[in-house]
Amino acid sequence: MAKFVMLTTLTDEGRKTITENPGRIKEVNKEVEAMGAKVLAQYAVLGPYDFVNIVEAPNNEAVSKVAIALGSRGTLQTMTLAAMDIDAFIGGLKKQK
Repeated sequence: MAKFVMLTTLTDEGRKTITENPGRIKEVNKEVEAMGAKVLAQYAVLGPYDFVNIVEAPNNEAVSKVAIALGSRGTLQTMTLAAMDIDAFIGGLKKQK
């Protein structure tokens, strides 16, 4: 399974939702699993993003489906980045020589 970093920013509606129901965050994680991906780790952060999520999905198409489905709700915006294990990255560089 491929890993992705999903950076999330809440909209005004999203901030209102989690203020009224903080447990909604974990409910969404279950919905992500129902879409074929899995949240491996999740962090609330300070700065331009509100959450950093490490997500596992079968491929780019599957994680794109998750990002579009979540974003279409109007409560958040995402930026999704493909992530590579550092040992695999180093191995790939060594093979180029």
